[in-house]
Amino acid sequence: MGGFYRGGGQVRTVDGRTDRVVIVGAGLGGLACALHLAGSGRQVTVLEREAVPGGRAGRLSVDGYEFDTGPTVLTMPELIAEALAAVGEELDDWLDLTPLEPAYRAYYPDGSTLDVITDTTRMAAEIARVCGPREADGYLRFVEYARRLWQLERADFIERNLDSPADLLTGNLLRLLAGGAFRRMHTKIGQFFRDPRTQRIFSFQAMYAGLAPHDALAIYTVIAYLDSVAGVSFPRGGVHAVSRAMAGAAEKHGVQIRYDTTVSEVRTANGRATGVLTADGELVPADVVVLNPDLPIAYRDLLPPGRRRRLTYSPSCVVLHVGSRQAYARIAHHNIHFGRSWKGTFDEVIRRGELMSDPSLLVTNPSRTDPSVAPAGRQTYYVLAPVPNLERAPFVWPGDLADRYADRLIGTLEERGYVGFGAGVEVLRTVTPADWAAQGMAAGTPFAAAHSFLQTGPFRPSNLHRTLPNVVFVGSGTQPGVGVPMVLISGKLAAGRVTGGNR
Repeated sequence: MGGFYRGGGQVRTVDGRTDRVVIVGAGLGGLACALHLAGSGRQVTVLEREAVPGGRAGRLSVDGYEFDTGPTVLTMPELIAEALAAVGEELDDWLDLTPLEPAYRAYYPDGSTLDVITDTTRMAAEIARVCGPREADGYLRFVEYARRLWQLERADFIERNLDSPADLLTGNLLRLLAGGAFRRMHTKIGQFFRDPRTQRIFSFQAMYAGLAPHDALAIYTVIAYLDSVAGVSFPRGGVHAVSRAMAGAAEKHGVQIRYDTTVSEVRTANGRATGVLTADGELVPADVVVLNPDLPIAYRDLLPPGRRRRLTYSPSCVVLHVGSRQAYARIAHHNIHFGRSWKGTFDEVIRRGELMSDPSLLVTNPSRTDPSVAPAGRQTYYVLAPVPNLERAPFVWPGDLADRYADRLIGTLEERGYVGFGAGVEVLRTVTPADWAAQGMAAGTPFAAAHSFLQTGPFRPSNLHRTLPNVVFVGSGTQPGVGVPMVLISGKLAAGRVTGGNR
């Protein structure tokens, strides 16, 4: 096993030849890895089972409506720029990004609304208008705290390959401890905000990390920082356009991407991967194999049998893709509708494995910003409701329950101001945990392993196989974790395992 020294000790890297790399899966992590490897002179082949790139950030086209199948919130486009720059390309030549203002519009049970604005001065004024000047002062203190947290975490703990807890032993760890980053998020947020409305908008993101704000560590406040302070953008054509741009740039610079190609196993000999076998029986040789499928599924389906670590998974979600005749003038691009319950909602989904009795929902209206994703005069909506994963609640989702729950969510939206929403539906596609599982996501969740303390940083599944020294993992199931920014960073870290670079 190769390696070099930094921080807590030797960082493991792939030893032996690394000239020919095969990447299984053209998700955002796999594409970022391909770009960084192509920039370092490797010969890269990407094998993708679907007809388009993107993995979870895929595309659904129905009757003239275009839907993002995965993430809809895009933050930190500079990470896309960094991957493109690895092959000498400019972001603006590949993507047309629109900053969203507001980043979100939050709706509360008391009828009040709060716009999340990236500009801190204007956001402070918005919070003062809705919640009073004391909350605005708390917001300004929160921004400074969260920005500092991001600066401390980014270099030493996020954009860095970690092999053992000893790698955490840097000066920044002490600074994080002193700043209360290992206290509970809810407790820390309470030091800045007293109003339940501001507490919710700056802590709901813990759900994406698989935890309730009452259980998550304050280090995950950086998710709220990236969403609410650093800013949210929308690429023309949807988030799937990011996948297409990265794939196009990779192919321009010599990466071979083979679509409609399913990999059935990683071939090994003498303790090393020698290549991959496709479902058609073709052996594609490789010096290094990079696996972009959900990490537990990659271990289960593609690699030789061995002892697998038992993981705790994040909640899942039900997504409604809606093509509609109805438009709503008062909503924003991204809208968060909070139910009356808060801690109880998390307890239902995470602890008890129940559907939310009073759901909090994310409603995205992409056609508001980009009319090209819908027929003329029509609208697209993406409705996301957190639900238990299949390990927590093994519901039989296909069929009746999925239909009934979709009807229930539409009814909830109508109760919360979306008048005539059900009557306006022309296209409806419901995605449930059973569908996520069928797509190859462990426990039927697109949010991977939860970010509990023992599944974070060096305790999260490594991006380098324990016993096959030339098998590397990329994506949300490995370091650093869940979310588009983290997955893009995972591509850079995976490439670093191959090239010997740690960042």
